[in-house]
Amino acid sequence: MKRLKKLTTLFFILSFAFTLICIAKSQPPAEDMKTFFDSEVPGIKIQVNATAETQPNQNITVVLSMKNQTNVFVEYFNLSIFGFLNGTDKVLMANITGNNFPLDNDSGEYNCTFIVPEQVWDVTYGEITLTYNVTYTVGPGILIIPYENLKIGFIMTHIENVYLKSVEEQLKSLSSIYAQLNQTYWELQQNYTTLQGNLNELGNTRMAVAILVVTTVFFVATTIYLVMRKPKEYW
Repeated sequence: MKRLKKLTTLFFILSFAFTLICIAKSQPPAEDMKTFFDSEVPGIKIQVNATAETQPNQNITVVLSMKNQTNVFVEYFNLSIFGFLNGTDKVLMANITGNNFPLDNDSGEYNCTFIVPEQVWDVTYGEITLTYNVTYTVGPGILIIPYENLKIGFIMTHIENVYLKSVEEQLKSLSSIYAQLNQTYWELQQNYTTLQGNLNELGNTRMAVAILVVTTVFFVATTIYLVMRKPKEYW
């Protein structure tokens, strides 16, 4: 049982490490790619292409290309890709790394694909770290210039905030329901006003009928009274 637990833990650790560290591939997948960085440092031209935009739990593909402009030996390079948890807290999503190799025109392209963690949105951020030597030929001799821990940062893939989008859609739905309820309220208000007017008319009619009844009763009573008080005639 203990061995099973240890193997399970080791499996998750290896899976997580494999997710973070990207390995080189010969051909990147065909996606909607965009160039986010295209510039030069002494002796090297660097370009970074990546998926233009995506969503949480979806893929991002990153392609790093380095080409020499002179004789270059790379001791270490690393491209780290960061996301922002809830749009604020910086978190490492993946990286591309390598060391100890000469850079020529036929090499220096690396790519990887990784899944965006849940709750990560807004822009992503790329950070390149380079330690390398550039060799220049100067007359009969050579000049070696070292560059140690050269850092370059840039904004990358935009991750859609699907949670905000969901809330906005719910608000639109609630606004539509509110508009319908408001329309129903005004219709009921108008019906109530009309009914109240009808009730007022009915009340006036009832009052008129009551007055007429009272008047009629009074007239009949008066007539009866007068008839009863009429002097008798003797023949």
